[in-house]
Formats: sequence, structure tokens, C-alpha cells
Amino acid sequence: MANILLLDRDRLGGRFLFPMALILTLLLAFPRPALADIAPPESPPGSNLSPGSESTQVRMEAETVILDVLSQSRSKWIGQAKVTATFHMRNRGSSAESMQVRFPLANVNGYGDGFGNYPEIRDLRVKVDGKTILTQRITTASPNVYADHQIPWAAFPVTFPVQQDVQIEVTYTADGFGETNFVVFNYILETGAGWFGTIGTADLIVRLPYAANPQNVIFDQIGFGSTSPGAEFQGSELRWQYRDLEPGASDNLQVALVTPAAWNKVLLEQGRVQKNPNDGEAWGRLGKAYKEIILLRKGIRADQGGLEAYRLAVEAYDKAVTLKPKDALWHYGFADLLWQHFYWVEKWSDQQDTTTLQGAVRELQRSLELDPNNQLALDLLNWVAGDVPDAVQVDGSQVTYLILIATPRPKETATLVASETPVATIIQTQAPTATQAVIPTSQPADTATEQPAVIEPIPVATETPSAPSGGRGLLPCGSGLLPLLGVALVALQKRYQKFLTNG
Repeated sequence: MANILLLDRDRLGGRFLFPMALILTLLLAFPRPALADIAPPESPPGSNLSPGSESTQVRMEAETVILDVLSQSRSKWIGQAKVTATFHMRNRGSSAESMQVRFPLANVNGYGDGFGNYPEIRDLRVKVDGKTILTQRITTASPNVYADHQIPWAAFPVTFPVQQDVQIEVTYTADGFGETNFVVFNYILETGAGWFGTIGTADLIVRLPYAANPQNVIFDQIGFGSTSPGAEFQGSELRWQYRDLEPGASDNLQVALVTPAAWNKVLLEQGRVQKNPNDGEAWGRLGKAYKEIILLRKGIRADQGGLEAYRLAVEAYDKAVTLKPKDALWHYGFADLLWQHFYWVEKWSDQQDTTTLQGAVRELQRSLELDPNNQLALDLLNWVAGDVPDAVQVDGSQVTYLILIATPRPKETATLVASETPVATIIQTQAPTATQAVIPTSQPADTATEQPAVIEPIPVATETPSAPSGGRGLLPCGSGLLPLLGVALVALQKRYQKFLTNG
């Protein structure tokens, strides 16, 4: 098991041991796989042409597929693209062939969108040698033996004379799938394997409504997709080229992007700070826009472009709090950015550096000094204190920012052995009702030896804080529950000891 929680059993009250041990036993007796993050419904991908069921001597000499990503998607779609696929076909045999050429209207695996629905392409148009051809909808059995849904196709008649080129053009609208600020488009190449021989050349082009770069094109997994490797950036385009391709499933194209709506927000705020570099609000909005394109529902981007966007977000927030030092919200936004990066990236590293954590706590402390009722900051305080008690401690009516005044002490009651990826946000089980903020003395943080000074009380959220905003930090599935259950044991033990003490 990837994550192990070591518990001091002597610290647990006897009446809690049996039920919790029973739960652990049940979880171990009926293990579940640690599933990946839940994916959004998948839209039908585009696909290469497929011949009829008969064998053929017609070869796909060349194809060019262009996905024009729309700046503004229509209706409910998180992203859309206009697709134009042009195929140059040539009959290499000794006699003419006439057949029903097919183009899939839905996912060819027969599973639909993964949520029990079977969306289809709605606006397919076909031209053969420049002439519009009517299509008819047909269905075939799914090639996947575990899927019983019929595969719908748009079929149309084509005659291929001997040793003559025939051009087929297919156009349609591709609906991307995704969530928050990220969208994925798919294009299936493997259906082209049914033609004679290999595909001579295949040029795949994704065209964005602005310059393409590693910040708005994502090559690492974001939970439900990533961009196929080997792309070349050319202005606003991503390009892939293949020669003599015998396509299989591994060759299918996938593109993961920051949604145009989110990236256009970055471009808008970039323009505003360029026009007025002393506008603290504009710098804050730019930092927030960058943060929105790196925070995932459960995690944070750690790819090259994501790390660069994080660096730019830090610069923007630093400008904002420098120009507007008494704005509690921008201090909170900066703290949230630094904490998210520490929690999802640095905390789980073998070479942990607490500099980022110190910065997050410092900005959080400043935000609460300026606005003690800032609920966003209070929720973040509870998250940090519950997850890293050696950095921030909430004890009754007192908040101690330990990381700002002394070297953090090692945990005594539990040790979490980290895996390569974080398991879940540890949620505090008993939120305090009020706190006093403890601030460092005038002595530098790394040399402070005196007891911290106590200032006026500030209220803290009275209900258990939720996971990070936007749904990040949801509970893990499968075997990932065991570490979190162990942490719950520690929390229950504390409450039990308090019960024994108070009678």
C-alpha cells in the first residue's frame, strides 16, 4: 500500500479501538483499487474515415486534420472547435471500387461518455471531389465485447476509379469535454487502419485563437487527459506530422488546453498591467487569473508551463500586496497560491523546503490582521492548521504561527509516509470557536527565543472548514481512505482524552 500511517496505539482510548479496528479490517478485507480522479462526460471524438467491411485496395495517401478552437464556445460547452478533415484517397488496385465509406458519429469503443449517455456529432458535412454528398446513419456492433451499445456511423457512397485520386472532406463541430478551466479534444486515427497499406502522410493541426505556448497547452495529465507528445509550436498552432503511419490506439490524438475563456482573462489582465503598472488591483487580478489556470479540482499543475504560470502568479500577487498593502483579499489570494503550491508540490517532495509555507502563513497572518472576519482566510487557516500543526496551531482561543517564530517540531502522535501524489486534504475535525493571533517578537524569526506575544483575539470559523475552494481536496477513493482514517483516529483520540479529562 502506497501510504502508511504509523499510530501510537497506547494513546488511543479502549472504547475507540474496537470500532476503528473493525473498520480497518473491513477495508483491508474488501480492498478497492485506488481509482483516478473522476472524469467529466466525454464528447464524441472525430475520427478517420473507415472503409466498408470488405477488404480494399484504396489507400489513404495523405490526410490533413485541422481543429480550429473557438474563442467563445456556444451554449453549455466548456470548449468547441471547428474540424476540417481532408483525405486524399487513391485506388492502387486493378479495378474500380464502389463502397459505403463510414465516419463514426460517437465514441467507437461503445462506452459512450462514461456516464450512461451516447452523444453524437450533430452537424457532419461531407464533400467528395468538392461535391456535397448526403449521408445516412447506420449502426454496427461495438468492437468492445464488454460494451453492448451499437456504434452509429455516417455512411456515404464513393466510387474509387483505378489509379485516380479522390478527395473527401469532412467538417463538423467538436465539443470538448473537461471541467473548471481545462478542456480536452480527441481525434481518432486508428479507424484509418482499414485502408490499404499505411497512411502516406498525416498532418494534424490544432489552431488556437491566440499564440500557443506551454502555459495554455498541457502535456502532463490533468486527471482526464493530456496533450499527445511530439507537437511543434508554430505561432497559434500545434502541429504533428506522421509518415507511413499504420495507426493504432496509441496514435490517437488528444489535446488538453486551458479553456479560451480562462486564457483570454489572462491576456486581458496582462494588457491592463502593461497600460498601468502601478494598478495594484490589476496586478491582483492577473495573479488570480494565472492561479486559475494552474489549480486543478484535486491538485495543481506541475508541468513546465504550469510552473512558469505559478512563477508569474507569484510575481503578480507580490506586486498587488506591495501596491495595496492594506488589502486583506489580495494577501489572502497570495497566501492561497503559496499554500496550494506547497501542499500539492513541495510537501510531497523528498527535499522539502518550507520557504513557500512560511510565505503562505505570513500572508495569511497579514490578511487576518487586516480583516479578522475574512471567511476565506479563516477557512484557509483551518486547513493549514489541520494539515501542518507544526506550522500553525489553533488551541482554543489562541492561534500560534509557529513557522514564523521557531523551527517546526516533529510530530509525536502520527507520521505520514508520503506517496508520489497527495492523498487528500486533512480536514480539522473540531474547529475552534475563537482564537488569539500570536505574532513574532521583533527578533528575527530564525533566532527568536522568547515566547510569542499575544494580540487581540480574532474570531475563527465555528464550523468545520471545507476542503479547498472549487472542490479541490476531495476525499480519496479506494485504498486512499486508509491514511485519512488513521488521521481521524488521532482526532477522535484527542476528543476522547478531552472527554476523560472533563468528565
